[in-house]
Amino acid sequence: MSAPAVVSNPLPLAGRCILVTRARHQAGRLAEELRARGADVLEVPAIEIAPPESYEPLDRALRNLSQYQWLIATSANAVGTLRARMEALGLTAKACVHLRIAAVGSATAQALLALGLAPVITPPEYVAESLVETIGMQTRGQRVLLARAAVARDVIPDTLRAQGTRVDVVDAYRTVIPADSVAAIRTIFGSGCAPDAATFTSSSTVVNFLALLREAGVAAPSSLRAVSIGPITSRTLREHGWEPATEADPHDLAGLVDAVVRALGSR
Repeated sequence: MSAPAVVSNPLPLAGRCILVTRARHQAGRLAEELRARGADVLEVPAIEIAPPESYEPLDRALRNLSQYQWLIATSANAVGTLRARMEALGLTAKACVHLRIAAVGSATAQALLALGLAPVITPPEYVAESLVETIGMQTRGQRVLLARAAVARDVIPDTLRAQGTRVDVVDAYRTVIPADSVAAIRTIFGSGCAPDAATFTSSSTVVNFLALLREAGVAAPSSLRAVSIGPITSRTLREHGWEPATEADPHDLAGLVDAVVRALGSR
């Protein structure tokens, strides 16, 4: 009688431990997809979404939407704030019917659609450079409302202004370091049993994760691999002396999950 066949584990990340650094309210889907592929997932948010210092600049712009021809949203978080402030001001999607709308990325576009706003531009690459390249000269001589994080790169406003666009930049939210993540990082890296990889979905997650390590008084082991969602995040990793093991392509959550599998899927 022949010996029974050995059945291999079909889950590519079985036995792997992945640290997810995304904001708590956004980490669920990524963690779920990684677990579905067999990974043990540690959710330690490196960023937390907080209100801007003041809503007044955004509210003032929303009260005067008729003066704009374009609305650009750089993240789903920015769209979430737009929704909340529009509701607070008694505005509906009809107030934006005259606007041409651009979204940086599919998640941002989906959030806009849920608000009743249909973006006319979503660039092929989910980065600011791709957005301004796709827009081209369409905004020349027009006025643009740009809703984004309080601290962000100035590629979009600088490029559009250089070609004759009037751009009003308003802070929709801030990213801060969650207080309870310091203790979590200290426990994880102080135990001597580190994750195999950490995922990074923005430059903010990179910068804040390294700040978490410093505040916790621990160092990430050299074996910890960084998996980046896109070129800007990868550049930030490199600026801090950390070469990413791999980069998502496309630059979205599905691409990030595939990148983790590429980096860790084979033993």
